[in-house]
Amino acid sequence: MASEYLRGAARSSGSGVSPSNNSSSHALSLVSPNMAEHLVLMCASALFAGLEERDCKEIVSCARARVIARDELLFAQGQPVRSLILLQSGSVKHTQLSSSGNEVLLWMSGTGDAVNLEPESACGHTCSARAVERCKVLVWEYNRLQTLLGQYPLIRKNISHILAGRLHELEERFREMATEKVAKRLAFTLLRLLKRVGKPARGGMEISLTREELAQMTGTTLFTISRVLSAWAEKGFVEPRRQGVVISDPKKLETIGDEIDI
Repeated sequence: MASEYLRGAARSSGSGVSPSNNSSSHALSLVSPNMAEHLVLMCASALFAGLEERDCKEIVSCARARVIARDELLFAQGQPVRSLILLQSGSVKHTQLSSSGNEVLLWMSGTGDAVNLEPESACGHTCSARAVERCKVLVWEYNRLQTLLGQYPLIRKNISHILAGRLHELEERFREMATEKVAKRLAFTLLRLLKRVGKPARGGMEISLTREELAQMTGTTLFTISRVLSAWAEKGFVEPRRQGVVISDPKKLETIGDEIDI
């Protein structure tokens, strides 16, 4: 089951979701006031776009609600795909290990995102996923999910659209790395992250990623990211922080040119 899978990930990683002798205490009853919250989430999620409310009620009744602590592992690279996880709140980072053992940040998932969408031909997870903050999730056990895909073929169509969108974004990021200077690449990256995982904060919207992680996502160095952010901070539209960056004027990012020559 999904809870067994998450506990298995914890054992294999040494730092994943902690085992519990009373897993039912962590699962929220889906026949409760929480049902309305779950339905609002599903209606807003691209995964269930186009489904009727009655269909969403049937689908959510098959899910288990869980709470994932900050920095806990949801699944590890190479593990078999055993469940589908939908983020109710919080954010998750997706990382991959290089042949030399270095961890690289690939992707961020935010509220309403399906954390572990994989092509049906995938034998295992192509990356690892870890909670950046405390997250609420809905989990569908894989075998039950296959039944739901048969009952509601629109979900399979939505999955194809989401995966196509992610591929398109990866193509854009590759093009940017090949053709744009660092300042523009970082601006484009921050704008995407604002839409997906930006959180209201004092002075603007905050993205909770370190400078090293931003460097990984933009294909540059920690020193270069620090230099660009410092230049933007002097102009007053970003505020670098130890574990993130606050953006006070996103429109400034949209007009970033090549004035910072790195």
